Parts: sequence; C-alpha cells; structure tokens
Amino acid sequence: MDGERWRCGGLSWGRGAPELRWARGTETRTSRLAHAQEIAFRAAGVRRCAGARGHVCPLGAAVPGRSTGGQCPECARLDRAHSVAADTVADDPRPFRVYLAWFGPGLVKVGITAEERGTARLLEQGAVVFCWLGRGPLMAARRTEELLRAALGVPDRIPYARKRAVRPALPAAADERAAEVVKLYARAVELPGWPEALERTALEVVDHVRVFGLDRAVPPGPAGGGPSALRVVRELVDGGCVAGRLVAAAGPDLLLGGHDGRMTVLDTRLLSGWELVAADPRTAPTVPVEELPTGVQDGLF
Repeated sequence: MDGERWRCGGLSWGRGAPELRWARGTETRTSRLAHAQEIAFRAAGVRRCAGARGHVCPLGAAVPGRSTGGQCPECARLDRAHSVAADTVADDPRPFRVYLAWFGPGLVKVGITAEERGTARLLEQGAVVFCWLGRGPLMAARRTEELLRAALGVPDRIPYARKRAVRPALPAAADERAAEVVKLYARAVELPGWPEALERTALEVVDHVRVFGLDRAVPPGPAGGGPSALRVVRELVDGGCVAGRLVAAAGPDLLLGGHDGRMTVLDTRLLSGWELVAADPRTAPTVPVEELPTGVQDGLF
C-alpha cells in the first residue's frame, strides 16, 4: 500500500543544516545532507500529496510532477488557512521577529517569523544575508512589517526564481553583501509609527554564504562566472534518476556535481510526495531538465 512506503517530504533547515524529511503514514524521520556527499536516487511509482499540518492526505491524491507545492488543492487550502505568512492567523500567542533578508544585489524583503523557529525561516527562503529588526506579539510584528514595506519600498514576498537568478552575482566580500541590509536597517529604526509592543533589535548582520556552500559553488563577483554548464531539473517522473555530489544547498535548492563534469540544480520541493530508491551515483539525470549553455547566468543556482 502507498501508506506503507517512505516518501520524501522535501528539504528542512530546522536544525541549521539541510535535511531531507521522510514520512510513512504518521511516522517521520530525517536524513542530514553533507558537503561532498554522493546523492543518487530514482523516483518510483506515483507522486502523492504530502498532506497538511502533519496529517496524511485523506484522498492520497496524485500531484503533478512540476508542482513545487507538492499538495492537492484541498490540503493546500488547509495549510493556507492556518498560515501566519498568509495573514490568515491573528491569535497566535507566540512572540515573533521582524527581519530584513537580502538575496543578492537589489533584492531585499521584509518578513516575520516565530521567534522559536530561530533562523530556520531565513535558511528555508535562501536568504544570503539577514538581520533582525524587532520582536513582539504577532499583530505588532505584522503592523511593523507593513510599515517597513511601504516606507522602505521593499516587498514581503519575492518569487524564488528571482532569488536563484541573482546568486551568480554575489559580491565576494562579506561587508559588500551586508551593505544594503545595513543601510535599510538604519532607515528602518528611525521611522516613526513603530508599534509600542514591538521591541527594536540591535543590528547584527548574519551571512549564510558559507552555511549554504555558495563560496564553493559559484565563484563570487561579476568576473567569477558560474560552472561551465548546468542543467536544472524541471520535474521528476516514474523511473527518473538524479545523481551527483553535493556542492551547495541554499533554500530548497541542491547543486549537484555530476560524474560527467556537469552541474545539476535540483529544487527539492519537487521531491515531496515521491518514493525515492537508491540509484547508481554515476548516472546522468534521466528526468526532464532544462539545459543551460556555457556562459548563461540568469536562472542558475
């Protein structure tokens, strides 16, 4: 039965390092990923809905291979109905933090996350640099987020493809990567209208380049360029293989170095709901990929 198989639940950063989640019925487990680890698997059977809020999808619904959500419409609606990020929850008693996150030159957003989650939300989003702005009750955090979004001209959401596209242009120096966040922080704390319930946080810039392995993956700076050739996995299919040595992991993305000398970008949101079985690590991808020619930068890892 499908419920007796271990199925992938995608990537987690909950403990500060990339881990693949697995579920079999109500059982769960994780497997941590490490730099230079060989990763090789074959998708088997039919991709099933990952469920919602820790519960198995009652329909066991099939999910399209290109869906990054990995859920059927009913489970997606249930998740969104209880989502702080979607502004559908107003009575969460936990303390929250407001942050500024930088993903690359000119790409900054403001957001909120539950304090108990630590930096997990920033790692999951692929934030290269971030800083906290303040902490307090949920509604005060939301009002501050809206104030900063309007006053600073920064969004509260950024499409993931845009985050991935700016990574090849990351500055080499940490202070250069931090510069936009430092400037916006200075403007933010001087703004009038902060809710009294929100406590401002002293400036401390956190850089995730080494955590993600981006210093190993793509030489920083405009002259660095990227790997000579890349391919991006667009979906998994029954029997399709993905393999390579883990070079870097940022947000949901894994960058895998193949035995053929090429690089493969795998968005692990595409793994959710699949049964994955071991494959030959020397196998080239046998799933639909987009081949990116030498020198192409936009849309790379």
